Amino acid sequence: MLLIFDIGNTNVKVALFESDKLLQQWRITTDKNRTGDEYFAIINVLFKDYNLDIKQISNVVVSSVVPQLIGAFVIVTQRFLNKEPLIICPDIYHKLPVTIPPTAVHEIGTDLLCDAVEAWETYHQPCIVVDFGTALSFVAVGNKGNILGVAIAPGIGTAIKSLFSNTAQLPSVPLEIPTSSLGINTTMSIQSGIMFGYKGLVESVINQMKADMQKQENINPESVITIATGGLSNVLMPITKIFDKFDKALTLNGLHTIAKYALK
Repeated sequence: MLLIFDIGNTNVKVALFESDKLLQQWRITTDKNRTGDEYFAIINVLFKDYNLDIKQISNVVVSSVVPQLIGAFVIVTQRFLNKEPLIICPDIYHKLPVTIPPTAVHEIGTDLLCDAVEAWETYHQPCIVVDFGTALSFVAVGNKGNILGVAIAPGIGTAIKSLFSNTAQLPSVPLEIPTSSLGINTTMSIQSGIMFGYKGLVESVINQMKADMQKQENINPESVITIATGGLSNVLMPITKIFDKFDKALTLNGLHTIAKYALK
């Protein structure tokens, strides 16, 4: 079995694969102050609760956008397997089915790389993946599996939290589509601004990326597949038709695909 740790700014996703099948996944709150031993204790309890045998794990893969926690999950892996994990980093990028611009090799988020790898491996055609996480990230992949570029904005949840934290009278509100853009109370007004505003942001960036992909590689915009992923990827679904595919497990599956290439 393959154990995967996808360390994000808000959550650590833990996933267990057997062959190509995703057996189980969990989310743990990301805490930079936790030690490797503390994370191991949490994960060990999850395994016991689901009657999973640690001894069946053959390899561990770690992807992290929180560099401070990589060491902690090296310790977790050592506790599980008594060996080092495969860490997604530039050392293995030459083995992957996508190529990265030289200027971005040491900068691209490993979560976005996983998204690009899985999208290309699945569809083998130009695509744009939009990852709705703590950040709202767009990654464009060209005709030959080449990553053409990335766009990043604050995530929807991040925007709501920022508004609530930095204003005296505006409350935190649920991420729901209001019945109208014409807010008649504070909650509805914030939902209107955030939800319809992000609908416009997402659609505008995707359309601009398609236009730039056409300029750069003569890619027909109509041939570009648009894929939504991430924890909040379903939030805008009722009010936009910009996406062709919805795949919440894209990043985890991308990590699994990367492991197949890198562990050969």
